[in-house]
Amino acid sequence: MKHHPAPTPISLSPLVWALLAALALIWGSSFLSNRAALAGADVFTVVFIRVSIGAVLLWLWVAFRAIPVGRDARMIVHFAVMGLLNNAIPFTLIVWGQKHIDSGLASILNASTAIFGALIAALVFRDERLSARKALGIAIGFAGVIVAIGPGALGGFDLTSAGQIAILGAATSYGFAGAYARFATRKMRPEVAAAGMLTGGALWTLPLMLVFEGVPQLDFAPSVWAAMIWLAVGCSALAYLLYYRILALAGAANLALVTLLIPPVAIVAGWAVYGERLGWAEMLGFILLAIGLAILNAKPAQRPPAPKTP
Repeated sequence: MKHHPAPTPISLSPLVWALLAALALIWGSSFLSNRAALAGADVFTVVFIRVSIGAVLLWLWVAFRAIPVGRDARMIVHFAVMGLLNNAIPFTLIVWGQKHIDSGLASILNASTAIFGALIAALVFRDERLSARKALGIAIGFAGVIVAIGPGALGGFDLTSAGQIAILGAATSYGFAGAYARFATRKMRPEVAAAGMLTGGALWTLPLMLVFEGVPQLDFAPSVWAAMIWLAVGCSALAYLLYYRILALAGAANLALVTLLIPPVAIVAGWAVYGERLGWAEMLGFILLAIGLAILNAKPAQRPPAPKTP
């Protein structure tokens, strides 16, 4: 009679941890870069420059690597929808929201993306049913969001409250984007999907920029240019390449760890550069959100298969 050992959890390699740390540093710095860019540029201008330059860089990467693009006309529709849900809407809401709240709080509220994504997936896909474990993780995560926002935002509506709601709107948009991408990009190479998505985002934000802000004069201060270039090169083009590299090496569940690593980076960066300080409510909210995400991403215990009788 042969006994089968219980499966052991897969440990992440040093390379994966290094890539996760790099991605967290990059995306964590995006909140600081947004604030720096807003010192001299308007919201739609910041977003358009980010997605348009990022799109150009990724298409150059696709051409350099000779990655096949495909000829399915439906890709254009998918690029437009993904560009709207994953770039144009959330980037605009986050940048606008950061005009009224600190970078650290914005990053904490943005971490609720995984909570919204799990809830939306449970409503849309049959194989993503809302188990008791997932429901508990979502409930604790939402409790963390409420604590981070604080009772003051619920008692009276002001620009600070609007900024917080804008970040939560961005997280919701990311959740819908994840659900849409599940079937829209399954036949695309990741680099092509990312490049097309940023292109779609640029096409959505260009007319909004021209109508509401006009043609940018491009006479920004060096610090503003540095922030926007980093948003495009680092936080868009390079970040997506790292994202899909980690996805291929470690899977989606392990990739979700970056959600927990981003807020500490943004909090420390905001404190070091702008002297931002978060209160106990925001920190407790992040702890509850982290617990919720940990429960949500935890793999259920697996029992060893029954021994075979010869």
